[in-house]
Amino acid sequence: MGPNEITEVLNRPASRELLARDVARLAYVAKDGTPRAIPIAFAWNGSEIVMCTSKNAPKLRALGGNPMVALTIDTEVHPPTILLIRGRAGLDFVDGIPDEYLKATGTYQMTPEQRVGWEAEVRSLYHDGMARIVVAPTWAKLIDFETTLPSAVEELVRRRDERRRA
Repeated sequence: MGPNEITEVLNRPASRELLARDVARLAYVAKDGTPRAIPIAFAWNGSEIVMCTSKNAPKLRALGGNPMVALTIDTEVHPPTILLIRGRAGLDFVDGIPDEYLKATGTYQMTPEQRVGWEAEVRSLYHDGMARIVVAPTWAKLIDFETTLPSAVEELVRRRDERRRA
């Protein structure tokens, strides 16, 4: 998939809505060779997905050995809207709390007082800084079940249509 195709998918209105959400599911291969899929807060900066975590998170060692990841961001309604993304995770260890982390959690429902308390807790917990997991998409697909379908379902529709024409 070329960069222009990826950009076209990510710039669709439904993709933009999904990229404005708080949580994605990150899939990667753990150090023991087994798959992992975890919910994680993220921020979209217009070209990359940025996720932040503690510097001692086991996923960092796994991503250091195998940086290939997949992400899904979806809705909880029927039919769902699903954004699938693949890419390579880059790791960046930073002092302090990355702006992306605060942005990724910015829509959490909190009163202003709760937000101040939460931020103080975050800053005390991650006083040694955080790790940024940065993914530039190398592949993307939007599935809305109206104009786009999973590839296997697209194939079934094609076969059904061929049977009907025969």
